[in-house]
Amino acid sequence: MKINYLTAGAGGMYCGSCLHDNTLARALHRLGVDVQLIPTYTPIRTDEEDATIDRVFFGGLNVYLQQKLFLFRYLPGILDRWLDRPGLIRWITSRAMETSPRQLGALAVSMLQGSRGRQRKEVLRLCRWMQGQQKPDLLNFSNILIAGCVPSLKQALNVPVVVTLQGDDIFLDNLVEPYRGRAQTLIRGLVDHIDGFLVHSDYYAGVMSEYLGIARDRFHKIPLGVDTHDFQLAAETTAERSAATSPTVGYLARIAEEKGLHVLVDAFLELRQRPGMEDARLRIAGWLGPGQQKYAETQFARLRAAGAGDVFEYVGEIDRREKIEFLQSLDLLSVPTTYREPKGLFVLEALAAGVPVVVPDHGAFPELLGQTGGGRLVPPEQPGRLAETLAELLGNRQLCRELAEQGRRHVWTELNAETMARKTLDVLQRFIS
Repeated sequence: MKINYLTAGAGGMYCGSCLHDNTLARALHRLGVDVQLIPTYTPIRTDEEDATIDRVFFGGLNVYLQQKLFLFRYLPGILDRWLDRPGLIRWITSRAMETSPRQLGALAVSMLQGSRGRQRKEVLRLCRWMQGQQKPDLLNFSNILIAGCVPSLKQALNVPVVVTLQGDDIFLDNLVEPYRGRAQTLIRGLVDHIDGFLVHSDYYAGVMSEYLGIARDRFHKIPLGVDTHDFQLAAETTAERSAATSPTVGYLARIAEEKGLHVLVDAFLELRQRPGMEDARLRIAGWLGPGQQKYAETQFARLRAAGAGDVFEYVGEIDRREKIEFLQSLDLLSVPTTYREPKGLFVLEALAAGVPVVVPDHGAFPELLGQTGGGRLVPPEQPGRLAETLAELLGNRQLCRELAEQGRRHVWTELNAETMARKTLDVLQRFIS
């Protein structure tokens, strides 16, 4: 089977969807599937071996200039290729300010218009490129926001198309009107050109079925998975360290208000007031963009003002080796998101490393913990309840170890990359046959 898988880069940061797409492509390769992982907007950034081709379509700089300036919609191909060079895009995104969905409404709408939008030239270029390659059996898009070109590709290739939904509604909800409504209308118009939708939770299938007006039977649930090979040692080491060190809570996610760091800070400060928890420590890791600097510093200042300046640490953005070492240093992981998380990749990473989690009782989290048993659910945005649960688990190291082992065992056997790839392949073969 030959699959062309289009993924969307996230500039210079690690992105959960990029990590997922790259892990899946590598696992499919190991099963003998011919997968071309094709980046759009920017090269992806991943903490594993990068499986993408050395080319970017709908290059972020190029599509932005085509949106803003008439001239760039008619540049010769040689200049387009120069603007879309992965190295140039990496250089620019490493220096540019982060963007917000609120600033990208017109561009999002134009991209969803496909060959009728201002990036028509890019749609035709992608069609020509795919026609010049060995014909794929199927196209898989990593989100519906890059799927405006689907009608043109189906006409050019006559192959089935599936879309993996991984948080598309979150981006759409942050668009300002009239762009949000126009984008939703355009997406509903694309639905008939798409053969199926892949999701990682029943929760998200229900949300997107209603959100986009798609029949529920067109959704196919694929278990989320992570590559567990280099987590084995981490799980063993974590189990060894837990009994002798200060109780340590960790946060591993992008630093942003919607990820709930402020909720965890509230809970941690309350936790330290509880008997036996005076020595508790907080370790924080994750990408911090320019637009979140003030938010992050506010949280760090609150910790210092409360006398916790010596017991918290922000280690910054971390690569895979550093991530495993970070997880090894924790007793519990908590990312108390204020939005409803559609995947929860960090939950599987923590459990793979033998670290139980405490997460909000919303989004995909109830399903993940129902499957794995590797942690506890708490009411969303209630720091007091979060502190209570953290204290309960940190005060009972045996219970922590039992939760960790139960979660680790399930991730290793049921929610690993190989299982995700096999079950994805089972679903995709239905569309081809």
